[in-house]
Amino acid sequence: MDVIHTISELRTHLKRERDNGKSISFISTMGALHAGHISLVEHGKSISDITVAGIFLNPSHFAEGEDYDKYPRTLETDCSKLEAVRCDIVFAPSVKEIYPLGLDYQATVDVPFLSEQFCGKTRPHFFSAIATVVTKLLNIVQPDFSLFGEKDFQQLAVCRRLVETLNIPTQVIGVPTIRDDSGLALSSRNGYLNDAEREQASHLYQVLLNAKRKILERSSTYSTIESESIEALTRFGFKPDYFSFADALTLEPASDATTDIVILCAAYLDSVRLIDNIVVSKEKTGASTAI
Repeated sequence: MDVIHTISELRTHLKRERDNGKSISFISTMGALHAGHISLVEHGKSISDITVAGIFLNPSHFAEGEDYDKYPRTLETDCSKLEAVRCDIVFAPSVKEIYPLGLDYQATVDVPFLSEQFCGKTRPHFFSAIATVVTKLLNIVQPDFSLFGEKDFQQLAVCRRLVETLNIPTQVIGVPTIRDDSGLALSSRNGYLNDAEREQASHLYQVLLNAKRKILERSSTYSTIESESIEALTRFGFKPDYFSFADALTLEPASDATTDIVILCAAYLDSVRLIDNIVVSKEKTGASTAI
């Protein structure tokens, strides 16, 4: 496995692979890798010849007062995990390599509407930061396949939209969420939770499952399910940010006619912000099924 830190070296390496007819997949991460990230790499290996894992802790992801300084930096451990699954290349650039002019003079990418919903309401900087760095990384790597976890459903939608509208020649692939035995979606920020909080955090997925059941039963309105779900999260010790229903393809608000619905939620346990989602597919007539 090659660990590369500069754009020029990576481009030279990947040009050689392309000239030999090799296909390339790319997984962008901020490090602190867990089994969810590894599943993306394994999926990339199954569909391409060369798999590139990016490890870049992007400072523009974090607003003032957020956890950039304490976010885990575990490059050596991350590389060991990637080597164990035979990842081909790790691209681990410095901040200066990605932002040579500094953040204040950096051109940015915005994805209207999708960036303004859900997490974008309380973190207005967030998706512009994601769209900008993902656009830069896709331009650097130029992969055939770009893999993102469905756990970050809104991020996946933003990346699909920017690839489509900026005519970036890569196929965006969503990979299912990996969960622990309690149902908690794997996240690097789970490392901030103590044992009691991790057990408490598992209720987030249970509330999502209960909301899905109610949708499939068609026994309640979205507004009622939202209110009941927020009340349940509060009882379990969360401070809810949002609990919303949207069209799984467009992220427009779900209606009775919507057949593929994503339930998205974000909530705090103490200072740790957790996000999760679940997709529900309703048949147009008669019985319903879930995915």
